[in-house]
Amino acid sequence: MRRDVVAGAGALEVTTDLVVVTHGIDPAIVRAAIPPSCVTGVSHGHTIVVDRYEAVIEMPPYFPRSRARSFVPSLALLDAASVAFRFELSVRAASVWSPWTESVTIGSPRLGADWARATMAASQSEAFRCDVDVFSTPTSVDAVRARVRVRVPDVERVLSSPLMFALSVHDLERASRVRVEGSDEGADDRQASVEISVPPLSQMEASDALARRICSPACVAMILQQRGRGVDLESLAAEMLQPDVALYGVWPAAIAAAARRGIAGYVLRFPDWAAARWCLDAGLPIVASVRYAKGKLTGAAIEETPGHLIVLRGYAGDEVLVNDPAAPTRSEVSRRYARTELERVWLDRAGIGYVFFEPLRD
Repeated sequence: MRRDVVAGAGALEVTTDLVVVTHGIDPAIVRAAIPPSCVTGVSHGHTIVVDRYEAVIEMPPYFPRSRARSFVPSLALLDAASVAFRFELSVRAASVWSPWTESVTIGSPRLGADWARATMAASQSEAFRCDVDVFSTPTSVDAVRARVRVRVPDVERVLSSPLMFALSVHDLERASRVRVEGSDEGADDRQASVEISVPPLSQMEASDALARRICSPACVAMILQQRGRGVDLESLAAEMLQPDVALYGVWPAAIAAAARRGIAGYVLRFPDWAAARWCLDAGLPIVASVRYAKGKLTGAAIEETPGHLIVLRGYAGDEVLVNDPAAPTRSEVSRRYARTELERVWLDRAGIGYVFFEPLRD
């Protein structure tokens, strides 16, 4: 069941591709949840190979529309069963394919126990590396192959469960240059506003041992509550913890946690504010990964951070409406940040965001 992903036509200044293959989900629903400037193909053009222990889902080779040096995959498996998975990517430059390089194991430590971390370390090279879940190369490539190795208690269920496998393809340096040059975009409609109702939740109201570490689970919990899937925050955090790296904020783990509750999603390196605004206009909140020094984000819930997640839930003129889970109490979570400052601490700091949506029609 292989069909080539069809790349969409784009403007000359393209900074992000999002390639998606689906199984059991209407591609039209997926396309409607992705900024048109980023989506390059949504199809059933993949293979699934199942053996006794695992399923391997592989995309066809993809040929980026512009320079590509950074790759962020995600997997939404719409099944409530426990799951473990790891991504494997290979890139082509000067007609030579790199060895397959692996991410950390995400999900159930028990199911992925024999995926030795030493194997991942051995696959790394200076030419192509993976830092937890972000693959990168110092030179641009002209093609990429991606696959995900999945384990669930009953591996045959992968063949019958809806899923969405996505790959964000990006060139960080070019994104920064284009975004700065286009920073006046939208200046004529600064009176416009959009607000999405996202229930507030403070991570600081969790136990002392967790409170300062679970911004990503808190953001996912807010989105799940908005979608009618209420969840206990500390239980969700325990599920999202990746023990190999001792992190609660591994981006594909957030997508996997929502998918277990019937909500699809993807990780995207947003190229500019226009792509973010498209999502907000479509009623899709964004969980944004920000980083900033003291004094760089006026009115922020925390003065400075090497990495933090917040929910973008709308905009009003030159301000962005935000749920910041680092606020001391739930009543202080809803905030407004200046768009120019938010762009600097988010889009100029990689622009990673996750977007969630309902994948199945009623």
